[in-house]
Amino acid sequence: MRFLIITILLLVGGQQLMAQFNTNRFGNMGGGGGGKMTSDTGRHEEEPDTLTLTYRYLGEPTDFTIDSSIADFNMQYLKVPRSYMTTGNSGGAARNLIFSPFMKAGFDAGFHAYDIYGLSHENARFYNTTRPYTEMNYLVGSKQEQVLGVQHTQNRTNRFNFFFDYRKVNAPGYYKSQTTNHNTYRLTARYQSKNKRANSYMDLYHNNLQGGENGGIRSDSFLHNSNYNNRRTIPVNLGNDNSSSYNFFTTSIPVKSQYRQTGFLFQQQYDWGRGDTIHINDTTDYYKYDPIFRVQYTFNFQNSKYEFTDNLPDTAFYPLHYNIPVRAQDSSIFARHQWQLLSNDLSLVQFPVRGNLGHFINVGARFESWQGTFLDADINFSNLALHGEYRNKTKNQRWDFSAKGEFYLAGQNIGDYSVSGMLRRHLNELLGDVKLSVSNVNREPSYVYKYFNSNRTTWYNESLNKENITQLQFAADNKKLKYNLAVNYFLFTNYTYMQDYYHSAQYGSLFNLLQVVFSKKFSFSPFSWYVDVAFQQVHGDGPMNVPSFWTRNRLAFEKRLFTNLNLMTGIEFRYNTAYYADDYSPLMGQWVYQKSQKIKYQAPDLDAFVHFRIKSFSAFVRAENLNTLFATSNYAAPLYPYNNFDFRLGIRWWFIN
Repeated sequence: MRFLIITILLLVGGQQLMAQFNTNRFGNMGGGGGGKMTSDTGRHEEEPDTLTLTYRYLGEPTDFTIDSSIADFNMQYLKVPRSYMTTGNSGGAARNLIFSPFMKAGFDAGFHAYDIYGLSHENARFYNTTRPYTEMNYLVGSKQEQVLGVQHTQNRTNRFNFFFDYRKVNAPGYYKSQTTNHNTYRLTARYQSKNKRANSYMDLYHNNLQGGENGGIRSDSFLHNSNYNNRRTIPVNLGNDNSSSYNFFTTSIPVKSQYRQTGFLFQQQYDWGRGDTIHINDTTDYYKYDPIFRVQYTFNFQNSKYEFTDNLPDTAFYPLHYNIPVRAQDSSIFARHQWQLLSNDLSLVQFPVRGNLGHFINVGARFESWQGTFLDADINFSNLALHGEYRNKTKNQRWDFSAKGEFYLAGQNIGDYSVSGMLRRHLNELLGDVKLSVSNVNREPSYVYKYFNSNRTTWYNESLNKENITQLQFAADNKKLKYNLAVNYFLFTNYTYMQDYYHSAQYGSLFNLLQVVFSKKFSFSPFSWYVDVAFQQVHGDGPMNVPSFWTRNRLAFEKRLFTNLNLMTGIEFRYNTAYYADDYSPLMGQWVYQKSQKIKYQAPDLDAFVHFRIKSFSAFVRAENLNTLFATSNYAAPLYPYNNFDFRLGIRWWFIN
């Protein structure tokens, strides 16, 4: 049934595709330093009838373009950076091995284990296209893993565009009670009035992220026992005796975390400025309007619900880790935290230089109303925040400067603030771009560290002070020499963490983290070497464990064959040094600091791949975790081994109407 549906989707678009599609304008997404390379390996020749497709993010004056590269399967197809680890299965609880602290002032519920799979207003794209554009993705892997994605955008008129995005991730996994089932939906739209004074933006998204929680395998020794060659027979800590069913459309997960998030944002802008009619030819005139002053209103609604459900709780796991007594006749352990936000923001924007929307001054205020609903109580509170930003991205694209700040003047999060500054300079084609930036955040610890409630017990920690995090960064981005470099220096005070499965704590003293992230492509035509390296070192006694060294390397043969075939084939391996990897608390959905069990690679994670693109069609054929054929599986966290040998076939097909 699933293959029939995919076939129908592909055939519907196929006849329009063959005669009309052209990949001319597809290139890199752009962006600055940070360690990721997204260079397009294909050449595109200009043709008379081309597609121009760009998008922007809210508050960002830069245009981006679709990335059609086939070099990075994880970023361009799975949408999950390779530096992320999971609890063993695709779509499971995840965190970045290249440490990235949460640096956002104001209220935060604290449930982030599945953030990488979800949508948010921050990553909403608002498109502008000359032709309707559709993209379809489908992946099938071992153990019935499937990923399905559909995107479509079009300009109904020159002044109105909409974009739709749907993505499904479904993977039963190799071990018991590990099934993941994610569904995400997004609809964005933008509208500009005929006189170009009024602009409207709308973003609506919904995440339904379900991850099976098995608490890890019961003992490492099972991986070496020939009686458990079928990994689904290995005993796990949660869900051993539960019955489950799997179907691509209806999946039953007896022990699971479920994150359901809905967001609606509407932004209205009205401008005052000057307009001119530009005469293009005898029959065409173009009206150009340059704003000088803008009033901007933003309405934001968000509803987030975190739930944990175990219908047949284990009688040993919960008493050991959560001090919750469980009897054989007990029916379930259940937790639910629901948060609802209503936010109204009014901003005034000044554009000092006519015709440069990248040069502006923005000041405003935001009023937030929060409501929390738990199994035993409700809570309501408000926040009032002031914010401002100065941005100057020069017309010649050589300089980019920004300074922004946000301060919570009143409410539950009074005293929270964030300030940041950035200076970017384009030196020349050979030396590329360099960037200096600094950020400081003072914030109330996430709410889950202060209070957590389930149907069996409730935990409090009322002794937490505000966290303070500072980040200093130097970054370089060089397209000619094909490298990215980011050097980060973090300083932490009152760092908040989980010291066991249900107790939070703070480290009051100052400690810091040095981080160097480097990516480069070396070309020895027709061969290429993509190298990604990260070095991290904690200074002080802070409760933070990170691998000192992480690397991913891709050795590939790359060549354009038969005019339209772009081929990339080779091997990929990933490795990090031994370290005390964080444990995972399934009930609370939090990563737990530990110093008792060190995670060590037996052999690098090894993959073989063949990626190719023929005009608008891309395919990804991958044999992953080849290292498990001659060595024991590597671990993501204590008692959480990675999958066994895995085969994946993914296709990506895009076309214009």
